[in-house]
Formats: sequence, C-alpha cells, structure tokens
Amino acid sequence: MPTFAAAVDFTEDALVVRLADGRVLAIPLAWFPRLFQATPAERNHWRWIGRGIGIHWPDLDEDIAIEDLILGRRSGESQESLRRWLAARTRTG
Repeated sequence: MPTFAAAVDFTEDALVVRLADGRVLAIPLAWFPRLFQATPAERNHWRWIGRGIGIHWPDLDEDIAIEDLILGRRSGESQESLRRWLAARTRTG
C-alpha cells in the first residue's frame, strides 16, 4: 500500500514533507539540486502526483516519489543533466 504525503513545506535548507500517517520527513535540499537551486517561489509552486504519492514542480521539471524520500534516495540526476538544466536557466532567466 503506498504512503501518501499530506503537506509540503521548506526550511532554509530542507524539504519538509508531512505524511498522511503523521510522520514528518526533513530532507536536505542538497539531495535534490534543482530544488536547491530554485527560488522560494519555484519551490512553492508544486502539485501532487496522484493523491500524494509524489510531488511535481512544473517550473523545475522535478518529480519526487514519496517512497524515495522514505527510503532515503537522493536525486538520480546526472551531473551532465544538471549542467544542461542550469545552463538553460541562465539563458532564460
């Protein structure tokens, strides 16, 4: 049975996810470079995947599964992919 998120928030250096079962996860932003590089407005512009099995940030093209957070999985994005994404942000920003 999947675990669902109920709320998303941020501190200065962490993604904080409250789960429907009451647990709270605090994940370092450094684990997700796109979130780390994002502005507060970009971080706060998110939507649920499913009914809370994941989180999607449309401005960042970032998707994170709640199961991955529970299991302690960091972003799997390659350094080359991140470099291309950062270069595109610089050109359009």
